Amino acid sequence: MRVLFNSRAKHDYLSDALTLLSGWTREGEQIRRTLVIDDTQHAALTERVKVVADALHLRPEISRRADSTQIRVGHGSGEPLTEGEVLLAARIEDAYRAVTEG
Repeated sequence: MRVLFNSRAKHDYLSDALTLLSGWTREGEQIRRTLVIDDTQHAALTERVKVVADALHLRPEISRRADSTQIRVGHGSGEPLTEGEVLLAARIEDAYRAVTEG
C-alpha cells in the first residue's frame, strides 16, 4: 500500500522533526541555533558542518559572535523548509556533541 503525503502532511512531519531538535528555534522558513563554544570548538564544528552541508548541497549561515556561534539553516526567501535542512540541523547537533564531548 502506498501512502501519499500532501504538503500539509509534509509540513507537519517537519514540525514534528524540529521538536526533537532541542535548542533550535524557527523563524519563518529558517531555523536558528546559538551555541556557546570557544574558538577551537567553533573551528572544529565549522569543518564538520561544511562536510555534511556539501554532501546535502546546502549552505547554512555560521557566524561567530563574542563567545557564541550562531547557525541559520533555510532559505529565508519564502521557500519552505526542506527535509534536507532539518536533516542538516540534526547533523549539526551530532557535530556539536562531538566537538564539546571530545
